[in-house]
Amino acid sequence: MGIECSSVVAEPRAEVFAWHTRPGAFTRLAPPWQPVTVASEADSLADGVAVLRLPGGLRWVAQHLAADYDPPHRFADRITVRDIASAPTGLLPWRHIHEFDELGPDRTRVSDRVETPVPAAVLRPMFDYRHRQLADDLAAHRAAAEHGYGPATIAITGASGLVGTALAAFLTTGGHTVIRLVRGPAGPGQRRWDPADPAPDLLDGVDAVIHLAGASIAGRFTEAHKRAVADSRIGPTERLAARAAEARVRVFVGASAVGYYGADRGDEPLDETSSPGSGFVADVVQRWERATRAAGDVRTVTVRTGIVQSPRGGTLRLLRPLFTAGLGGRIGDGRGWLPWIGIDDLVDVYHRALWDESLSGPVDAVAPHPVRNSEYTAVLARVLHRPAVLPVPSFGPELLLGKEGAAELATASQRVLPVRLQAAGHRFRTPELEPALRHLFGRTRHEND
Repeated sequence: MGIECSSVVAEPRAEVFAWHTRPGAFTRLAPPWQPVTVASEADSLADGVAVLRLPGGLRWVAQHLAADYDPPHRFADRITVRDIASAPTGLLPWRHIHEFDELGPDRTRVSDRVETPVPAAVLRPMFDYRHRQLADDLAAHRAAAEHGYGPATIAITGASGLVGTALAAFLTTGGHTVIRLVRGPAGPGQRRWDPADPAPDLLDGVDAVIHLAGASIAGRFTEAHKRAVADSRIGPTERLAARAAEARVRVFVGASAVGYYGADRGDEPLDETSSPGSGFVADVVQRWERATRAAGDVRTVTVRTGIVQSPRGGTLRLLRPLFTAGLGGRIGDGRGWLPWIGIDDLVDVYHRALWDESLSGPVDAVAPHPVRNSEYTAVLARVLHRPAVLPVPSFGPELLLGKEGAAELATASQRVLPVRLQAAGHRFRTPELEPALRHLFGRTRHEND
């Protein structure tokens, strides 16, 4: 048993092989629907070790094999599954050979051959996902390079979150240096960041700042919760932007949200030129964006993010078990608009903000085809092969979030369009919802529905 699969990417073999050697490759290739987390990546494809955490205290340990290391042609690893005491369990024998064949100056065939008792049908979705990720990531870096963007040093706050983890791994595999700004003691590749008083030398040697940090907005809208949401965004953003101005970084990219437009604008198409809405979230987002003005003459981009799609976090992580159990359904009448975006498309938007010097100010980070809540639930149910026949009454979210929180989050309706990105000719990896969800759940091949 096992699997053999291959694909062709439009990159020189040396670059494709080098991508796999860089920090972040293991993270970028890990399928998001699997219940695993990356504990550590190998420091060498010749003889390094990578570790994944599995449920139940198990670990997936990949030992790279020196005898099979032949750059840029081949590398290999052998997998063992270990328990919490690091003893091999004897489960899942696995030998994985990665091969790279040059088909021309800018074409490389990437092949995976795995020797394991696991059937190919089980493994196929994982390798299909890995090959799509590799091709799309390399294409995104190539586009940046064609616009003159070379290796840069990028400081990121919130690098351990859903977006930050994906973005940091994407950037390091592209040859960039990422400095994680952390609030606790700093380790390798990190600098300690005090949101209340950033150190004067915090951004020394930094080319760009991506500011993602902020308290989660999800939760019951008590006064304490709303204060934490605002206080974690406005003051820290202003102070960090001021440090960016002093350090003369090239660009300051700040997180923002489509909540700028208010909780419900009906069927009105919204874009970066639309007026702001009203309500707590809209007010916080407006103040949050104004705080970036402290960056002065530094080019500044605020990324108004929609509902991020990833099984690893956010709304989709909450919905997945409900829909898997057949308990999912539309909220209320289902007519509310959902401005969604896949996690990797969001990564590409942040990446573009770094290299596209024509971008400044607000940029709507949403897919070009928003859907109504009823369509979203129907597509998610179809992808997961489950029914979605139990509508959620409006009082349900109110029990969890309070009346204000439910109106601002659960039943919010914003028909937001990525007008500035489309005007810039931006390429979305998954502009349509169903292909996006199928990619994220490994359901793209051999589907008959």
